[in-house]
Amino acid sequence: MNLDADAAYLAVTARDARFDGRLFVGVTSTRIYCRPICRVRTPKRENCRFFETPAQAEAAAFRPCLKCRPEIAPGPGLAWTVMDASRTLAAQAADWLDARAASGDTPTLAELATRLGVSDRHLRRIFQAAHGVTPVQYLQTRRLLMAKQLLTDTRMPVAQVALASGFGSLRRFNAAFAENYRMSPSRLRGAVNDDDVLPNGDAVTVTLCYRAPYDIARLTRFLAQRAIPGVEQVDALRIRRTLRSGAVAAAAGWIEVEFAPAASQVRLRFAPALAPFSAAMVAAVRRWLDLDAAPQTIDGALQQLPGDAGLRLPGSVDAFELAVRAVLGQQVTVAAARTLARRVVERFGETMATPWPEVNRVFPAPQRLARVAPDRIAELGIIGTRANAIVELARAWPALSQQLGSQHAPEQWIAQLCEVPGIGAWTAHYIAMRTLSWPDAFPPNDVAVLKAMKQLFNTGSQREANVVAQSWQPWRAYAVLRLWNSLEKTP
Repeated sequence: MNLDADAAYLAVTARDARFDGRLFVGVTSTRIYCRPICRVRTPKRENCRFFETPAQAEAAAFRPCLKCRPEIAPGPGLAWTVMDASRTLAAQAADWLDARAASGDTPTLAELATRLGVSDRHLRRIFQAAHGVTPVQYLQTRRLLMAKQLLTDTRMPVAQVALASGFGSLRRFNAAFAENYRMSPSRLRGAVNDDDVLPNGDAVTVTLCYRAPYDIARLTRFLAQRAIPGVEQVDALRIRRTLRSGAVAAAAGWIEVEFAPAASQVRLRFAPALAPFSAAMVAAVRRWLDLDAAPQTIDGALQQLPGDAGLRLPGSVDAFELAVRAVLGQQVTVAAARTLARRVVERFGETMATPWPEVNRVFPAPQRLARVAPDRIAELGIIGTRANAIVELARAWPALSQQLGSQHAPEQWIAQLCEVPGIGAWTAHYIAMRTLSWPDAFPPNDVAVLKAMKQLFNTGSQREANVVAQSWQPWRAYAVLRLWNSLEKTP
C-alpha cells in the first residue's frame, strides 16, 4: 500500500471504502483497531497508528473493533506477477498459512521453509519485512479473527468455534483469546446484540464483505449459464449448490450465498455438517466469488476494453468439477457442455437432501470416475477422446490436487495438467484461471478472444494478441472476460 501516516489518516476521515481491507487504524486511547470505513467518531490524528494487516495491529496489542468487525473486511487483493522474488515468497508463505489456519496443527517455520525451498532464517526475514509480523503471529491472528466472526455471527458452541477456527483445544483457545482480545469468548458473545446474529436455523451463517463496485449481474449470469441442474441454482442475487466431500472439506453439504449490494456484503449459509470446516468454507467462497478483488485497480488497467466497472473473475468451489466441465466444454457451446455435465451427474453422481428440492445432486468424486470405463461415459454422447480424458483426469487428480494451494506458481500446475491425455494448453489455462483464481491467465488460441481482439485492435494472430495483452498484466484473466462479453449480442 505504501501510504504515509498523513495520507492514511485522510483515507480514514473520508471513510474511503477503496482502502477497506488494505488499511487498519489503531486508536491508542482505546487500544482498538478499526477498518477505515468504521462509523464511530473519527479519532484524533495523534491517537492513530496505521497498519496494513490485522496481524500487525494485533501484534502491537490492539484488539479488533466490535462495530466495524475487521474480521469480515475484504482481503488485500494483491497482484500476482508484479512483486519481486522476496515478496512473492512471502505471499506464498501467507497463502499456505491461510490454507492451514483451519487445521488443528501449527506448522513449524522449518516445515514452511522446506516447502518453499528456502532457509528458516531467510523466510523469517522476508516474511517479517512483507507482513510486519512473524509467521506464527500471522497464523494466530487468522484463527482468532475467524473465531471472533463465528462467535458474533452464529450461536455455535464455544468449543465448536475453537475447533472450527483451528485451535487444538478449548483451553488453548480461551487463553489465546483472552491474551489478545482482553476478554473471554463468552464475554464477546455476550456483548453481541441478538439482533445482530444472523438467522440460520440449524445452518451456519456468516457475513463476508467486498469492495464496490461489484458487477453482480454479470457474475451470476456467467454462473447461471454454466450451472449444472440439480447441483447448482443461480438467480439474480442468490446461488445455492451442493458440495461433495473432498471439494472444500472432509464432509459433504450444501451452501447458499446471497448478495446484499447496499451493504457490499455477501451472506454465506452452509449445512451444519460443514460447520467444523468454517474457515475453509469462508476462504473457498471468497475465492469463488472474487470478493478480495480491487476493482478500481483492475478497471484502471483495462481502460482499453469495453465493459462495466466491477467485473469479477468467477472461481470454483470444486476444482475437480470445474476441470471435468472444462473437458466437456472443448469445442462445444456452453449450453451443450452444461447438458453433458448434467448427464454425467445423473449417471454417476449421488443424491443429497438440501433445503431446496431443485438442488439435490452431488457431482461425482474423482475416485468414482477413476473407476469408470470410458465407454460408459461415451454412452452419454461424449466423444471417446473426451471420455477417456475425464477418466485419466480423475486418476491423476490425487497428485494434481496437492498443487492446488500453490496459487503463485500456476505454470507448474498447468504443465502437470497438460500431461493428462486429452488436456491441451487452452483447457489447462482455463482450469487454472478458475480453480486457482489466477488473475493473469490468458488461455492461448481462444477463438472468442482472438475474434474480439481482431475487432477491437485488428490483431491477426496469437502472437500479435499477446503483444497487445502485455499492457493488461497482471489482470489478463479479467481482460479475457471483457473480450468474451464484448461478443455477446445486446438483447
